[in-house]
Amino acid sequence: MSKVWSKTAAVRLPVILAGVFVLISLGGCDMLPWVGKEKAAQSMAKPEVQVMAMQPQRVVFTTEIAGRTAPFRIAEVRPQVSGIIQSRNFEEGADVTEGSTLYQIDPATYQAEYDSAKAALARAEANILPLRLKRNRFKDLISVSAVSKQEYEDADAALKQAVADVAVQKAAVKTAAIRLDYTRVNAPISGRAGLSTVTAGALVTANQGEALTTIQQLDPMYVDVTQSSTEMLRLRRAMASGQLKADAGQAVVRLTLEDGTPYAHEGRLQFTDVTVDRSTGMVTLRAIFPNPDKELLPNMYVRAELVEGVSETAMLAPQRAVMRDANGNASVYVVTADNKIEQHPIKVSRTSGDKWIVTSGIEPGDRIVVEGLQRIRPGAAVRVVEMPAEQAAPSGQSGGAAAR
Repeated sequence: MSKVWSKTAAVRLPVILAGVFVLISLGGCDMLPWVGKEKAAQSMAKPEVQVMAMQPQRVVFTTEIAGRTAPFRIAEVRPQVSGIIQSRNFEEGADVTEGSTLYQIDPATYQAEYDSAKAALARAEANILPLRLKRNRFKDLISVSAVSKQEYEDADAALKQAVADVAVQKAAVKTAAIRLDYTRVNAPISGRAGLSTVTAGALVTANQGEALTTIQQLDPMYVDVTQSSTEMLRLRRAMASGQLKADAGQAVVRLTLEDGTPYAHEGRLQFTDVTVDRSTGMVTLRAIFPNPDKELLPNMYVRAELVEGVSETAMLAPQRAVMRDANGNASVYVVTADNKIEQHPIKVSRTSGDKWIVTSGIEPGDRIVVEGLQRIRPGAAVRVVEMPAEQAAPSGQSGGAAAR
């Protein structure tokens, strides 16, 4: 019996010792005298955060504004004499050149007026020669008292009246020639002709209210956009204070078409209205764009991107690093030199890509927390991981909308 128990104990003893070892391991580190266990535990308790060191960056500020296209020049064609339209000499929707004849009005009446005026001029010119000879003859005779002074003065006055009649008839001929020329209704500008409101055989009157057709010059093309006077004042103050400065390419404007595709040609800001619309508080801006392919048509809806200015020392904070309280006030977590968390209230103005433009609250070199915000609180010690350089680089150069 003793031998059997000894053999059984010898078999079970290694199993019991193995179980005791496992229980001691699961019981915690306090049961094992490991070197540095307290330091390792404290290290494991610190949350890990990813930070980005703030550095001034150059940012080109742009704004995107909705607008409408407008023709560079537009002319409504109206007749300047009355008559019957004999022919229409253009295709609707086709390009016409300045001076080309669009309509021909029946010229018969105006041709007769011109011929009559020319005949009257010839008659008036024919009267001058005998009157001049008579005046000259009386001038010689008055010296020997062969004619009276009154007769000489009457002859001189008759000659002057005949000269005046010639001038009147010349003006009449010129007027008749102009009216005859107006029977050809010519294009006042080069551009694209619209619909014709009349056909051959229609009666038109001088300076009528309804235009015969409309011509629009489509190359180049205007784009009219509006900007609030409040935003314009803000930009001017930023320029005056030195926060922004004019950029060499400030006049450049880019377009996005109705279907979302970018327009191939860049335009330039040409005009800023000097009057604020009292009903909307907006100011009109006008840019001019080349339109060689006639892709832009009048009254087309577009979005224009305007360059406002440049900041050489902008501080950009990722949007995910900026927190807001119940009142909308912005703040960020900053890691101090001894790797502890501080909360800094900040002010932001607008966005640049996926980052906020910070105007106050942080300084160059401050390390702001970008990842791990949920695991930290002010005063907590953290383990720091630097953001990769490709993520910290600016995402774009253009500034977006202002912060509200």
